[in-house]
Amino acid sequence: MKGGRTIDLGGVKSSSSAVDLTDQIHQLPCCIKFNGPSPVSHYFKPKSTGVEVDALNVKEAHFRGRKLQGTTVTLPHGYSGFVIGKKTPAKRKASDTNGGMTDSWQANAKFQNITLWNHDNLPSKEDAFLRAFHWFDVAKALHKPVTADDMESASNPGATSTD
Repeated sequence: MKGGRTIDLGGVKSSSSAVDLTDQIHQLPCCIKFNGPSPVSHYFKPKSTGVEVDALNVKEAHFRGRKLQGTTVTLPHGYSGFVIGKKTPAKRKASDTNGGMTDSWQANAKFQNITLWNHDNLPSKEDAFLRAFHWFDVAKALHKPVTADDMESASNPGATSTD
């Protein structure tokens, strides 16, 4: 595909008046085939159970008659979540388009935590979504700059430095 793809986070990242959906983002174990407004908070009312599993505070809610058990997790330090939507294309001259289509997206809101829900079991640190958070540490280690001391210790693994 010719053209480019962009995601504009500027309006949400830099603006203190941006929509903040912290404590309002839920990952449900189902597919909802509807895209539009709905009075969700009128029907979906999570409550704390007072139970703690793997240092996770368990919540309980019901969705369409099914019991859900979940927990709210904070995104790691330095990370934010964004709700993005397709940007409405502005009218441009034909000469501006590079002869191809462009996909432009924009951030409509941000969040700092997410509530994860399970159908038939309590939330735990072994849930796939939470295990994926370990990849943040892997990415950090992979992208950490290598110092001269790191190179020296890697080339002489048994050597100790004397000061």
